[in-house]
Amino acid sequence: MKILVACEFSGVVREAFAAKGHDAWSCDLLPTEISGKHIQGDVRKIINDPWDMILAFPECRYLSDAGNRWFKTVPPLPQNRLELRFKAIDFFLMFTETHCRKVCIENPKGIMNTIYKKPTQIICPTMFGHKEAKRTCLWLQGLPPLLPTEARQIPVVRKLKSGRPFNPWYSCTGNPKLRPIIRSRTFPGIAEAMANQWG
Repeated sequence: MKILVACEFSGVVREAFAAKGHDAWSCDLLPTEISGKHIQGDVRKIINDPWDMILAFPECRYLSDAGNRWFKTVPPLPQNRLELRFKAIDFFLMFTETHCRKVCIENPKGIMNTIYKKPTQIICPTMFGHKEAKRTCLWLQGLPPLLPTEARQIPVVRKLKSGRPFNPWYSCTGNPKLRPIIRSRTFPGIAEAMANQWG
């Protein structure tokens, strides 16, 4: 199949499908971290090309529940956040309107769960051999839900003095700007399950 992995710079999902013999391409504004077939640019320019499958990982900064605190401030919102949220919603919905028959859209729990629809399934890396906790929503079109590949692992989660959960796998970096990049990478176990079960 000719597969587009949209909004992926890590190359993890792309290479999992390429290892199965598929013509897999990733596309992102950032360069790829792993050498392979990568288009650095705006995915909207190629979204309507004849793809057999599209796996989309749109940025969640303005969509996830984690950023809702910014919308509780007194207007005006910082950095035109409401406008950025509307743009992020439109970008997400673009992947639901393609002519491709097989589509997966990945995002954490957020506003799309209500203004679009509930996800097809919610997965966690612990279902695919990892100990990291990261609840992830999948909206699927023409694809079956992913089946767990390993017995559920016990997630490694710590708590701060305030009692707030602390995920060491992405919080351990000393640079807060790197955390979104670390969190955006798909876990290899999930990528392999996608390739094995959908490829």
